[in-house]
Amino acid sequence: MGRRVPMWQVLLCVVFTLGVICYSIFLTPDYGEAHMPMILAAAFVAIVGALNGWKWSVMEKGMVQGISRSMQANLILLTVGILVSTWKAGGIIPSMIYYGLDIISPALFLVTAALLCTIISFVIGSSYTTAGTIGVAMIGIAVGLGINPALAAGAVVSGAYTGDKMSPMSDTTNMAPAVSGSNIFDHIKHMVWTVTPSYVIALVLWFILGRSAAPSGGIQMEMKDILQDAIQNEFTVSPFLMLPVLFLLAAVVLKIPALPAMFVGVVMGIFCMGVVQGIDADQWFSIMHYGYKSSSADIVLTEEYSVADVVGGGGFDGMLWTVSIVLCSMSFAGVLEATGMLGQLVEKILKVAKTNGLLIMTTVLTCLFINLLCADQYLAIILPGRMYKTAFEDRKLKNKNLSRCLEDSGTLTSPLIPWNVCGATMTGFLGQPTIAYAPYAFVNYLCPIISIIYGFTGFTIEKMTDEEYEKMLEARRAEEEATKRELEA
Repeated sequence: MGRRVPMWQVLLCVVFTLGVICYSIFLTPDYGEAHMPMILAAAFVAIVGALNGWKWSVMEKGMVQGISRSMQANLILLTVGILVSTWKAGGIIPSMIYYGLDIISPALFLVTAALLCTIISFVIGSSYTTAGTIGVAMIGIAVGLGINPALAAGAVVSGAYTGDKMSPMSDTTNMAPAVSGSNIFDHIKHMVWTVTPSYVIALVLWFILGRSAAPSGGIQMEMKDILQDAIQNEFTVSPFLMLPVLFLLAAVVLKIPALPAMFVGVVMGIFCMGVVQGIDADQWFSIMHYGYKSSSADIVLTEEYSVADVVGGGGFDGMLWTVSIVLCSMSFAGVLEATGMLGQLVEKILKVAKTNGLLIMTTVLTCLFINLLCADQYLAIILPGRMYKTAFEDRKLKNKNLSRCLEDSGTLTSPLIPWNVCGATMTGFLGQPTIAYAPYAFVNYLCPIISIIYGFTGFTIEKMTDEEYEKMLEARRAEEEATKRELEA
């Protein structure tokens, strides 16, 4: 173990990290990514740690533990990449786009996309799976309707994350109450107060944007017809191809774990590739690895998109960019946590919280800060949850107030940051840079703002009764005694 790193050195690490990331993304257009900056930042933090007596073995262990926390997400990412490629080659996603172009009105597209992604994400409890399947189809429909795909991506991301945070099957929805000590269903009910106004405002904004963003009827019909004709020429389109989508929904209702369910979805995609689309078996592995190569590359829809861009892509290889940024980010976060620097930052921030409003605002901003610095939504929930639990309890604030803050900010701000695991994942799925879709992901930044407003006004902020407070103190004392005995043993 090393010594406590001086605060000025901790702040230097923060400034260096944010500076090198911003320089790369905003000032180097030929590169514009966060991989190398995150590696450089991890090395810089490790050097500072070493100068303060922290052994490399400790910091390396922190990196490994950080990467370990992300492995489930990485496995899901790679599996979704394979799923998307087989569903595209099998005509499943192209059929969704084909029928969606007939059903969805251009003026109501953004509202429809958000609502659909919210419902699906709530049912399956996964923003990743929703964005990687339904979201991909929504981007294709947006291009066919002549709507800016960045607008569509914003609606998809907001819808997917809203459904995710309200779903009792979501990992973050279970994690936030677990860390804060509240009941999951009390937690979900309490989030309704911040989600509802945020979502209603967002729907109104998407409706207004949708009406103004939809092109004139002639242009829209021309693009729609071109895309539908190209899909019909390249694929066998059939309602039968919606069965894999229904299976994926049923699998989650039946509580089949995500990875096995997606692997079955891959098998169904392979079946559709071979039997429905007639793709030879010697091409299956190539499609699964490198993505589906559409034969319609010469059919142009817009200056940015051809038909091949809409119906092609996916694959294991296509997800490696996202997995690599996850590995880089978690390595950096692991060093920062292992050397105690992250804990010091949170401790300093906590000293500012003198009132309930300031405490809630501090919690929300801390979650955002950790998402910015550590690039991981799980850390953005776990660390503030651990640090502020006692502060909330000492103010007689019920634990569900803390759990709501953790999700309002820790979960929802994560896809707004380009180098965050969630931001990189959404970019990988939807093909839109984070900074392009973030302005239109309205729920993701309205919800934290409303949460802060509630903190200062006291609206929906529930307090413990004297009896509940005494029970909490007894439970805390019992926990402290148990920890003490364990350490002595």
